[in-house]
Amino acid sequence: MLIRIYPENPNPRNIRQVVDVLESGGIVIYPTDTVYAMGCDITANRSIEKIARMKGFDPRKPDLSLIFSDMSMLSEYTIIRKNNLFKLLKRNLPGPFTFIVPANNQIPKMFKNKKRTVGIRIPDNRITLDIVRELGRPLITTSVRSEGEHDEYTTDPELIHEKYSDFADIVVNGGYGHTEASTIVDCTGDEFIIERQGLGVLEW
Repeated sequence: MLIRIYPENPNPRNIRQVVDVLESGGIVIYPTDTVYAMGCDITANRSIEKIARMKGFDPRKPDLSLIFSDMSMLSEYTIIRKNNLFKLLKRNLPGPFTFIVPANNQIPKMFKNKKRTVGIRIPDNRITLDIVRELGRPLITTSVRSEGEHDEYTTDPELIHEKYSDFADIVVNGGYGHTEASTIVDCTGDEFIIERQGLGVLEW
């Protein structure tokens, strides 16, 4: 199913329609402030495995990030003890960043590597934030884009729907997406390290 939602003023009824799919364990493709992404409810284990296999990840330890609606929800699932880390997150979120931070016991074991860390996002996209806020839990997330894939098929929601109609239960058309992924920042050590420079320019 392809559903049109306008980012300036998302219709609550449409948001609820997407959340109903997520609550039933479905897979959703949605816009972010970078590329389009696919994801599901953090509790939907079968869909998590399905997404992991689609992306070529080990389904027992999938390399997937989490989307939160705000800093309050983020604090329920992570350990942000360093004051400079909290300030960095506050300064740059919502925004086109993936921050790798320490995870707490609310995060399912499959998302935590040996270092017990997790990638987190609060994208600057009202559609996605409204979906996560209505769901009340984080979304697991990964880009629809693969290395070397043609940009048109990862930025145009109608073409994305054509490609993934048998995989995703619902595709949200929120307008054209970007071609560049998020900037990844590792915040687990004494120094914060940019692992991948993407769309976001970090404000230190």
